[in-house]
Amino acid sequence: MCLDIPHALLRKKFPVSVRREFADRRRIAREGTLGYSACIDIGGTFTDLVVHEHGKGLRIFKSPSTPGEFERGFIDVLALAAGHYGHPLRAFLGNLDRLVHGTTVSTNALVEGKVAAVGLICNQGHPDVLTLREAPRKRAFNWKLDFPEPFVPRNRTFEVQGRIDSLGNEVTPLSDKDVRDAVAYLKRCEVQAIAVCLLWSIVNGAHERRVKEIVAAEWPGIPVVISHELNPIPREYRRTISTAIDASLHPIVSAYTGKLEATLRKEGFTNELLIGTCVGGMMPPDEIVRRPIYSVMSGPTLAPIAALNLTKEPDVIVIDMGGTTFDVSAIRDRQLVVTPEAMIGQDMLGIPKVDVRSIGAGGGSIAWVDVGGLLKVGPRSAGARPGPACYGTGGTEPTVTDSNVVLGIIDPDYFLGGRMKLNRGAAERAVRKIADQLGIGLVEAAYAIHTTSNHNMIAAIEDITVNEGIDPRDSYLVSGGGATACHIGEMVNILGLKRFMVPTFAAGLSAYGGLISDVRWEETATLHSDNRAFAVDRVNALVRDLKVRGDAFLARSRIPASKRRYEFSFQGRYEYQSWEIEVPFAFPPRGLKKGDVAKLAASFHLMHERIYTIKDEGEVVEMTTWKVRAIGDIGGAGRQGTQRKAQRTPAKPKSRRKVYIRAKGGMVSLPVFDGGAFGSGVKIAGPAVVEEETTTFLLLPGQTARTDKFGNYLVVCR
Repeated sequence: MCLDIPHALLRKKFPVSVRREFADRRRIAREGTLGYSACIDIGGTFTDLVVHEHGKGLRIFKSPSTPGEFERGFIDVLALAAGHYGHPLRAFLGNLDRLVHGTTVSTNALVEGKVAAVGLICNQGHPDVLTLREAPRKRAFNWKLDFPEPFVPRNRTFEVQGRIDSLGNEVTPLSDKDVRDAVAYLKRCEVQAIAVCLLWSIVNGAHERRVKEIVAAEWPGIPVVISHELNPIPREYRRTISTAIDASLHPIVSAYTGKLEATLRKEGFTNELLIGTCVGGMMPPDEIVRRPIYSVMSGPTLAPIAALNLTKEPDVIVIDMGGTTFDVSAIRDRQLVVTPEAMIGQDMLGIPKVDVRSIGAGGGSIAWVDVGGLLKVGPRSAGARPGPACYGTGGTEPTVTDSNVVLGIIDPDYFLGGRMKLNRGAAERAVRKIADQLGIGLVEAAYAIHTTSNHNMIAAIEDITVNEGIDPRDSYLVSGGGATACHIGEMVNILGLKRFMVPTFAAGLSAYGGLISDVRWEETATLHSDNRAFAVDRVNALVRDLKVRGDAFLARSRIPASKRRYEFSFQGRYEYQSWEIEVPFAFPPRGLKKGDVAKLAASFHLMHERIYTIKDEGEVVEMTTWKVRAIGDIGGAGRQGTQRKAQRTPAKPKSRRKVYIRAKGGMVSLPVFDGGAFGSGVKIAGPAVVEEETTTFLLLPGQTARTDKFGNYLVVCR
């Protein structure tokens, strides 16, 4: 297509969509970049899309999720964005230079128990690792606790002869016959993947590699995961469970990403697709297929990345209320909190992940009355199908969204900017069921649902703060999720917080986090040493090898050398301590020297004091595991919102409506503002309602919001 057609002729001869395509092609030829970058985060109720139009800023789009056919919801929300920008879908996809996706497929499969059947090959005499776990350390005296079933049942666990000792020496040769017998048995069990975890493979992986060779020869095509390649740590249960989980997800994640890529390519997307990971970054689809366990909980881990970019506060609580769940995470000293003890149901995930706690408290959470007459909200959700009663799509049970409609917080005629009309009558009929059971009025029942949901979410916030020895009042709060702003006012009052933020794109906080995040990968290896006789040469060789492997990952991900960086850490403990903590350290270009050992120990003492409030600088420090994090900058930091002009005149409400305010004794008439029309520096004092296309913000008495240059609401509480 010729790019030199005069503008006057374009305006006269061609429709808007064609003129837009000409403009995009001219810009691509001039700048060498396509028009848009995007991230899609699929939630239980809505699929969120955040688009960055290069040179013009951000925009959020939402459409209902399509469980069982997530690729259809993917295309639906992209088509919605294409229409907004004046493109046919194929042209819009052709102008996307990068599409990032935070997936819930692996998480849902684990939570619902719909993973692939896995067979486990282990050392003779050690078939009970997944049964015994690490013992219930946090509930050791709960004698009523039922012992949970192992992730891989004993009838799919096969023992083989062969032993490696802790120094890497072969004590007993591996029995090839046992391995072949194991494969024949697991074939009869009709497993779909095989996990291999042998003792001390982290110091000598020869036996595990040999098992994989035999399986490949005996059963070509079956996915095989060996533990020392996936998760080389000296914790037997964690290494085994992570290997088994990874194996169980191979067929599921491979099928999902393959179907998604095929659908996108068919619709016209030809550029880079990246998948979110649980370590707070992105990786290409072929890499996530190789290690699918890293896709678990990838969507929620993106929210704290967004918060890091939104505020410079050192300590932040990040919350994200969607349609099904409420997610809480934290930032400490400008660092993401990473936990090695993340749980999925009754099992530990086994690999480090960004610490996000989730509960069943979302806009679609169903309210019910138990046999004792107490009101409960969640964890069961109406989800996307049938959805809350007010959606008019078949739901009849009362949900949090229905209660907010009854309370006047949500305008039924302006949901999703008016694109989706809600049925107030259906919401009232659903909530009246609770009112009749409790013997109270309709509005009182709606508020009971609303505030019960708030207290459920407050308990989740306290779990990651108070229960970890942190006073939440010392932290700044960033509120994300389409439903959260309806609830945040009461929650911060109960918690005693004095400042918080509601981003203008709160409804797509996780999707925005994916849009600005980096490509990330971690390489780990075990090498035991301590600060008395530190193995300088061996540690240097190991860390350099990990860096080479990380660099190879970035090269496969097509990250230019100038955009690569690396972070280093070790797992350390005091001598005779049971558990390690992660400690960052600087790795000089020429490697560590003996003089650096004291710095490593000092860093450990400081980290130990920060976590446990105590340190013992005279104690021996053991280092057990070494990690290199490879990071590729894909330009996410530059994807900011559109800066708004300073607004000199006070904002005027677009309307008024009655909203339930507990402090005022009931339904009161409140001003309703159009947040999308605000400039920067606008001040709104509560009680008031601010409506954006994708969220509704209820300000309570004593709370004052001010917009910053990007339109985010910075709130101060009296």
